[in-house]
Amino acid sequence: MWTTLEQIFPYAIVFTIPLLITALGALFSERSGVVNIGLDGLMIVGSFIGAFVVSKMQAQFGGSWWVLWVGLLAAAAASALFSLLHAFASINLSANQIISGTAINMIAGALTIFLARNITGSGNIRITSGFRPFDFPLLSDIPIIGDLFFTNTYITTWLVLILLLVSAFILYKTPFGLRLRACGEHPHAAEAAGIRVRAMRYVGVMISGAFAGLGGAVILMTYSGEFTGNVAGLGFLALASLIFGQWKPFGILAATFFFGFASTVANVSQVIPQLAVIPPVILKIFPYVVTLIALVIFSKSSNAPKAVGEPFDSGKR
Repeated sequence: MWTTLEQIFPYAIVFTIPLLITALGALFSERSGVVNIGLDGLMIVGSFIGAFVVSKMQAQFGGSWWVLWVGLLAAAAASALFSLLHAFASINLSANQIISGTAINMIAGALTIFLARNITGSGNIRITSGFRPFDFPLLSDIPIIGDLFFTNTYITTWLVLILLLVSAFILYKTPFGLRLRACGEHPHAAEAAGIRVRAMRYVGVMISGAFAGLGGAVILMTYSGEFTGNVAGLGFLALASLIFGQWKPFGILAATFFFGFASTVANVSQVIPQLAVIPPVILKIFPYVVTLIALVIFSKSSNAPKAVGEPFDSGKR
């Protein structure tokens, strides 16, 4: 059983990382007061741009390591720009944020598939190589912990964990974070204090777009290897992790790891004798059922920003 756990754990972490960075982006958006249900679409845009940029550059420069980093940056930038559609509709036009996010998902999926089919003819864009797993020096030799957390790890895992720490510091230890959270809690009071609420909400939405695009590109460059126009609903799973984690960075980390581990177990259950006796469908729906139960239990103590989802009108008090 321990050997099985050692085999599953690295894959669970790899699956967790795209969820974590996408949910962190949603945290910035919702803390500013804007619900971003378009995470799925933004991840698809990031995956498409990452695949396109990396495939073209690998055709010219081969397997140079820096090509993958350029692809990550391009994916984050493209999704940040694409998220401006949602920001404009939600902030300037005071549109329903759920409908706007749903439109983002529909547009992103259709547009990227159309472009991919025109580029390749098949709709799939493959990269020749992605990030390679490695054992973290020294730390991988630690008994038990080393085998679970520091073997077969990717550089993107450590990048996202650093972004988690930086995000927590920015949100709770800097003036910018205080202003951003004020816009999601009491936007009119924030405006009275001289904070440009609409500008802060734009920044929050764009950060969520950049992080979601990064999540889509990480999937591409770690375990996927190609763009297919589908991220299997991971954007919605990231949104569930945000709610389950009570809109707090380290709560989100715990929630995404739970989803990542549960989803990994479900995917490999048929090759594990101890789990093969359980119907696969039960394991696949298990994290979602637990989320619904948790939402019912903790709904009264929810820590959602008070003004999240509400269009800001400076004329109303």
